Amino acid sequence: MSTATSASSSSVLLVGGGIGGLAAALALARLGLQVELLEQSATIGEIGAGLQLGPNAFAALDALGVGEAVRSKAVFTERLVMMDAVDCSEVASVEVGEEFRQRFGNPYAVSHRADLHGAIFEAVQQDPLIRFHTSAAVEQLEIGDDGVVATTRDGRSFRAQAVVGCDGVKSVVRAQLLGDAPRVSGHVVYRAVVPAEQMPADLRWNAPVVWAGPNCHLVHYPLRGGEQYNLVVTFHSREPEEWGVSEGSQEEVLSYFDGIHARPRQLLSLPSSWRRWSTADRDPVEQWGQGPATLLGDAAHPMMQYLAQGACMALEDAVTLGMAIERCQRADGSHDLPRAFRLYEAARVARTARVVLSVREMGRLYHAKGVERLVRNSLWPGRTQQRFYDAVEWLYAWRPERCLDDAPDALKAA
Repeated sequence: MSTATSASSSSVLLVGGGIGGLAAALALARLGLQVELLEQSATIGEIGAGLQLGPNAFAALDALGVGEAVRSKAVFTERLVMMDAVDCSEVASVEVGEEFRQRFGNPYAVSHRADLHGAIFEAVQQDPLIRFHTSAAVEQLEIGDDGVVATTRDGRSFRAQAVVGCDGVKSVVRAQLLGDAPRVSGHVVYRAVVPAEQMPADLRWNAPVVWAGPNCHLVHYPLRGGEQYNLVVTFHSREPEEWGVSEGSQEEVLSYFDGIHARPRQLLSLPSSWRRWSTADRDPVEQWGQGPATLLGDAAHPMMQYLAQGACMALEDAVTLGMAIERCQRADGSHDLPRAFRLYEAARVARTARVVLSVREMGRLYHAKGVERLVRNSLWPGRTQQRFYDAVEWLYAWRPERCLDDAPDALKAA
């Protein structure tokens, strides 16, 4: 495996080999760009358990050529449900069957993170224009008008015309470009996967189910053909938190769910082990990059999990980046990457900022207590499915062919 590449008019460094980085690699290689993908871990893979994929994610996956591979391992859900974790009443239910698919052109599904990541990674491995490098933690990054140079912790040097930071909440590329700090939320997320036979029979629903409680909530949905169930619990920590991932403690989880009904609370005792995430996001900013450098996914717009859109936004980013680069192709076949990056950012900043801010508000709804809980429970009774669909039109109706629409006309002009 090569340890360096010479700078050229068609080479890009992607820092980070997660879902966003791999998707961006596919989008750029499809345009004929040489991609060097640098992953700090010794292996390329995904930690975590399940994730949710809205119609916008499938639109992006189809544009990247991996939609069918992802569909083959996904579970297509029947509805989205919010339950009150205190009294077990139904707060809202959104049907995501045929009518939903016709409205948005794609299904709503859930998938194991490893299955989604693996489908994209398999396509990356088959593309001769993409070279991925493991154990490549970027320690120094030089960004100039004539290109970029990334030096890894073990002394390897990688050169290209441009760089895209796909390296998550603690992005080293963002640190150099913007120098801002993540906003540690104080919200802690525990994730686990349990065999289906351990799930109570009356809770084996083919749906992402949110049990909304005071300063906490619990989510469950099926994975891998219904053989497993994903469990996710979130609570407001009593202790100061720092962003990171660690092993979890069942004792800690149980201590935050005293006030909820026994029916959802019984799920907390099922996992034999948990992974613990102390979460963070960032306040949206108007510009992610400069010159031949930009950001993508959590490096650009980290968000909490309350709308299940983190991976979906990264996939949209990747497709939009590719579309922007294609739009900025010169007459000689080369690409004006700095201009393309500004076009990409202009098309994405407002949309992703809306998602980040909407996620925060949804978290407030999930964790409402007292009178706010009563107000939340009064919001949706009697609402028709069409009104629910209207409310999420802005989010789920995203299409690749219109992904540059929000950018100014001056930037879109060829």
